[in-house]
Amino acid sequence: MSVRTPDPYPGWLSEDELREARQRLPMVYVEAVPVRCDPLGYVTEVGLLLQATSEGKMVRTFVSGRVMYRETIRAALLRHLEKDLGPMALPQLPPALVPFAVAEYFPSPSQSGLTDERQHAVALAYLIPVTGECDPRQDALELSWLTPEEALSPDIYAEFAGGRGDLLRQALASASWGR
Repeated sequence: MSVRTPDPYPGWLSEDELREARQRLPMVYVEAVPVRCDPLGYVTEVGLLLQATSEGKMVRTFVSGRVMYRETIRAALLRHLEKDLGPMALPQLPPALVPFAVAEYFPSPSQSGLTDERQHAVALAYLIPVTGECDPRQDALELSWLTPEEALSPDIYAEFAGGRGDLLRQALASASWGR
């Protein structure tokens, strides 16, 4: 059983072509940590997706996906936010899209601390306020809204795969949380 999100543009690359490209080239991704904010813009909740791996293990993750050929970063973020959170999530993209981190994923442990056994990937990571109703779709089983303290608790932190817990710490630090 495949838990991968179906490619909405199947003509882009076949599964075999994608597998071959992943073995030869770094793939470009966007990652979005959805948050709810108070009226002053301080993060009050973090949205974490729960997914099942191909081995049946449950992991926490963020909105994430490839940037397509000739697609802008803004368009890729909106496409993946809608795909994972539903059309009524109402994400609030900032006028200047400056990522809080550029995350490098490697197929084996490395200096970055981030791993993705499928590929070498470079992800532009964003903290994105969401104001609407979220209805997780595609390969997300549920979306949990947690306080930053809950999201970084040892139990939840242990559920992140590939070092994404450290990426969440960076996201919250970029929003001045935890000072």
